[in-house]
Amino acid sequence: YMKKSRDWVYTFTQEWPFPDETHQLSYTVPVVRLTDPSNASGVGDIALNYRYQAILKDNIALAPRLSVIVPAGDFRKGHGTGSVGIQANLPLSVELTDRLVTHWNIGATYTGHAKEPGGATANTTGFNYGASLIYLSTENFNLMLEAAGTTSEMVQPDGSRLRERTFFINPGVRFASNHSSGLQVVPGISIPIGVGPSSGKYGILFYLSLEHPFK
Repeated sequence: YMKKSRDWVYTFTQEWPFPDETHQLSYTVPVVRLTDPSNASGVGDIALNYRYQAILKDNIALAPRLSVIVPAGDFRKGHGTGSVGIQANLPLSVELTDRLVTHWNIGATYTGHAKEPGGATANTTGFNYGASLIYLSTENFNLMLEAAGTTSEMVQPDGSRLRERTFFINPGVRFASNHSSGLQVVPGISIPIGVGPSSGKYGILFYLSLEHPFK
């Protein structure tokens, strides 16, 4: 949630190898609560994702992702765009040392005829970027420092578009618990802190990943 507004977002993602780890399909379902304009919670727009493991060797991993964003959220409450969107992301991971890993990502989103709560429409584009540095304090305990930003367009009641920017620094930690069945449980917590266009905003982020064994 953000300071003063107390907005929050919960997301659930599940991913499957199809048919192996080179090609993976996933979906992401968000649940959001926005104090403006509706002061109500509900399901947001759902993302259907395809990820291709283009490079996985030595100390480099590259896995481009293409997503179709389904308008499942109620645009009248600000929970979605009311239209289908397309998103592409290019994530890159580099292992610098045995204890230090860095992740990079850049992406773009296009939505045709996106709607604002009153029903006005416009074509919108958005961009996202981020980088992180992960320190493996132990094999199962990591310290994280991330930076992430977005540039997005919001449809206005007169059909015009308002461009908004965000930028957050996000320090955090995560821990892995390994089970004899092969299941790995990874909880984490971080504190997003707004800087630049997001100055004065902050939040708290909880993360839980369940990594099931494959083959």
